[in-house]
Amino acid sequence: MGVGTLISAEEYLRTSYHPDCHYVDGEVIERNVGQKNHSYAQTRIAAWFVQRIEALRLEPFTELRAQVRPHRFRVPDVLVSGMPSREEQVFTSPPCLCIEIVSPDDTISSLQDVLDDYLAFGVPNVWVIDPWKHRGWAISAAGWATATDGIMPTSDGRVALPLAEVLPPRLIHNPS
Repeated sequence: MGVGTLISAEEYLRTSYHPDCHYVDGEVIERNVGQKNHSYAQTRIAAWFVQRIEALRLEPFTELRAQVRPHRFRVPDVLVSGMPSREEQVFTSPPCLCIEIVSPDDTISSLQDVLDDYLAFGVPNVWVIDPWKHRGWAISAAGWATATDGIMPTSDGRVALPLAEVLPPRLIHNPS
């Protein structure tokens, strides 16, 4: 859903949004964030990469804008770049990995639009992680591949992130 009238890319880049928004062909598009499970997963995923920064030579960034087309900016929940990372404040070339963390208000249609932009931009690894259902998917032009073993791999085998290490604990139902 848009939050205003059409604006230029330059105006979008000069403006701060809380939380940050996508920018698609002149329209500012809200992102669904702000719930504990989303925040927990986002923080833990970034921390998982930080703990392995020297071994993997990959650096995570949360909510960093990426210019996926001339008039289109996306804000991945976690963007992972090879090291050394670029000097630019907004990514203009594909990072190693873009991660979207599902929020309850996300729709498959709007999420797929974002994922399609990452793939068209040339991002080699695109993940979707659902902190409520404890599931993850690797996204490619061929479709969504479920991480059936609970491990999120990159296509080159460099990364194998165990979902159990980064997702909130499952609640135990204790009937009384």
